[in-house]
Parts: sequence; structure tokens; C-alpha cells
Amino acid sequence: MARRAFLGALAGAFLGAAAARAAYVAFTRRPPVGDAETWNRTNHRGEPITLLEGPAFAVGAGVAAAAIPGLPARIRAAVLLTVAGSGGLGAYDDLYGATSSKGFKGHLRALAKGEVTSGTMKFMGIGVTGLAAAALTSRGPVDTVVNGALVAGGANLANLFDLRPGRAIKVGLLTGAPLLAAGLYRNAPVSATLAALPIGAAVALLHEDLGERAMLGDAGANALGALLGLAASVALGRPGRLVVLGTVVALTAASEKISFTKVIAGHPVLNRIDMLGRRPVEQAPIH
Repeated sequence: MARRAFLGALAGAFLGAAAARAAYVAFTRRPPVGDAETWNRTNHRGEPITLLEGPAFAVGAGVAAAAIPGLPARIRAAVLLTVAGSGGLGAYDDLYGATSSKGFKGHLRALAKGEVTSGTMKFMGIGVTGLAAAALTSRGPVDTVVNGALVAGGANLANLFDLRPGRAIKVGLLTGAPLLAAGLYRNAPVSATLAALPIGAAVALLHEDLGERAMLGDAGANALGALLGLAASVALGRPGRLVVLGTVVALTAASEKISFTKVIAGHPVLNRIDMLGRRPVEQAPIH
């Protein structure tokens, strides 16, 4: 069983990385929607950057999940549903979303005025697909609600960190590593595979993100967080899942009042991790 868990993790990481990288190369040549200009944005430096990294992550993770041998049918379906819901709705918000309303409060205020924003549609859609994915992997209605909240909450929280190069991916790696270790320690092939898949896909795109040529955007960050939430829902017992969910809720609530960027910049250790691999302000882009 230990060998199966290790091989499952290896397959998840390798296939996730290979599929995400292949998708990114393909999308930079021929974007999934529109042309390359459609996906271009301006980053925090005022420089052009592409959002194609996000669809590449989501599609790569989905292709890898479909190809990984040994996953139970329900788990495979849950991964595909999670990626399609979070990645697809995130891509819609990337391309057509308005920036006038931000955060839960902003979207709720808009909804109170009768305006259904793309962000509101995304929150609701990811919530529904998260519950549907959780229903495929859970035992009973209580677990379904908790696990669905983990998927949806993880998707939203990861997106809140996608404000600087590599930050969302680093947070994803730091979150996914304990889940992967738990799966390997418990000799649980499915848990190890589910944790390794988004880790592999994220690592394959990290160089583009740190080089400030591309960013995850809503499509990639939502898919990364949602997949980690799904992995947590499978790997952890109910007490552990409730602790993780409480942390997700607390951080999401805190984001309405404080700036994660300011907190990270003001903490030496967090700032060192955040700047690892990034270029200084005065440095030219990495090629």
C-alpha cells in the first residue's frame, strides 16, 4: 500500500505538470477564447502579462485527472467537476467580469441593489459545483456540506493571494505539502494522488508566474484552491476538515478588513518567502 501511495503521488505530480505545461504552450500559440490580446492584462508594475496560465492550469489538471490510473470513478468525476466549475467560472470572470465590486461585501452590496455581478455568479456557481463534487466523495449530508464549503472556500481564498508573482502558487504548495505527506504517511493512494496533482501542475507553471510573464488569474487560482479543498476533504477526518474550514473562513473574513500584501511585506519571514524567486523592482523581466 505504501508503494501504491508513492506511485499514485508520483503519477499525479508528473501528469499534472506535463499536462499543465503542454496546455500553456498550446494556449500561448492558440488561446482557448479570442486571441492573445483578449487574455492580456497589466500587472502590479504596470507591465503587460497574460492570464493564459490560469486556463492552462485548469485544463492540465483536468486532463491529468482523466489520465491518472487507479482513481475511483467517483473521485475522478469529482476532480473533473471541481476543475470545470472553478476554472470555467473563473475564466468567465477573468474575461467578462467587472472590477467595480470586490470581495464578498462588494458583491453583496451590488446584489442588494439588484445587480448580479460576474463575481456573484462565480461565487454561486463554484458553491454549487463544490457541493456536487463533495456529494460524490462524502458520507452523508453533513460531510457533503462541510466538504463543499472546503472546495468553494479554498477556491475563493486562493484567489485572494493571486496579487503578486508566484504568491498564490507558493501558498498552494505550502498547503498541499502537508496533505501529500499525510496521504503518504497513511498509505492512502487516493489522498496522495489528489494532493500531488495540483502541486505538479502548479510547479510546472511557477517559472512563468515568477518571471512575471503570466499569472493564474481567477481561472487558475480558483481551480488551484478548489482542488486543494477537495484533497483536504478526502485526506482529513471531520475534526481536521472543520479546523481547515474555520481557517479558510477566518482568513476570508480578515481579507475584507486587512491587506494580505501589507501583512506579508511587514513580516520578515513571510516577506522572504514571498520574494523568493521574484525579481527586484528595478530588475528587467526574466526570460
